[in-house]
Amino acid sequence: MDNRINYFKVAPDALEIIMEAEKYVRKTSIDKRLKELIKIRVSQINGCSYCLDMHTKAAKKLKVSDEKIDGLKKWGEGDIFSEEERAAFALAEDMTLISEKGVSDVLYEQVRKYFGEKEYVELVMVINQINTWNRLSIAMGNHAEV
Repeated sequence: MDNRINYFKVAPDALEIIMEAEKYVRKTSIDKRLKELIKIRVSQINGCSYCLDMHTKAAKKLKVSDEKIDGLKKWGEGDIFSEEERAAFALAEDMTLISEKGVSDVLYEQVRKYFGEKEYVELVMVINQINTWNRLSIAMGNHAEV
């Protein structure tokens, strides 16, 4: 990875905090395949090629179909995603674009049909974490390895 700055070396205390949050996200009860799909969708929105590449590879290792990966940009169309997945993607999009959309009570209730209180918090943490990584990666000039 060709970074503008070796941020792990320059700001280890800051990265330690981010890595602690990452440990939490990895242990959540949210399905691993769904987590990777969320990370891909958020990375698409944010334009983070590095994270998009990383999480696409991770999803494929978890046997997520190419159809689902390729269909993420239009997840609301067709029937390849479950209602539970769609609710998670809607939350991910609205949180990623929070200044434009916020998170409405209607969306909250939609997500809560499929995810309990703890799972809702876990989803929010997953979405926050990938947004953090996207922003850090983009600001530091990280690009997918070609």
